[in-house]
Amino acid sequence: MADSSKVRPESDVLLGTRNCNPPGIGFLALIKEDFITHERDLFSQGFWALVVQRFGNWRMGIANRWLRMPFSLLYKVLEKLVEWLCGISLKYTVVVGRRVRIWHHGGMVLGALVIGDDVHIRQNTTFGVKHRGDPRWLKPVIGSRCDIGAGAVIVGGIEVGDDSFIGANAVLAQSVPANSVVLAVKPQITVKSQ
Repeated sequence: MADSSKVRPESDVLLGTRNCNPPGIGFLALIKEDFITHERDLFSQGFWALVVQRFGNWRMGIANRWLRMPFSLLYKVLEKLVEWLCGISLKYTVVVGRRVRIWHHGGMVLGALVIGDDVHIRQNTTFGVKHRGDPRWLKPVIGSRCDIGAGAVIVGGIEVGDDSFIGANAVLAQSVPANSVVLAVKPQITVKSQ
């Protein structure tokens, strides 16, 4: 029997080939919803990271490759600007749900497979593969209504169940069911002798 982590799933074959913005809402309505989710703050770096990510997906709805090309070039420039100016890496290949809130900027690498609806993400968060050389489909799936604390690291082909809370600085490399609370190890405090 083949190791399932070595078998490329169809979702990866199709990755980046189509518009993966949430269904049932148009591009401009989605941007408006993201703006409201970010408290109508035009200078919110999280809002701009989502605008560029949504634009990257929207352009994939243009079937003709040659007509899509200028939009692809614009997307690549905007994506780099968001990384440089906001410190947020969020590729269009991540399937991002509705009303996602990126609270702060800086040190954010959001390389999940899926981020569900109504997820809150704080600064210095990392989503991605667990080991160097792992295939890109071994990235986490973040369920809906999750709250991700500052400095959290969520890696590997795992699933974070809906309505879970991942505390600040927690490192998570195994799946957790819905309604889970994951906290970092409590620090041990000692007083040094004089």
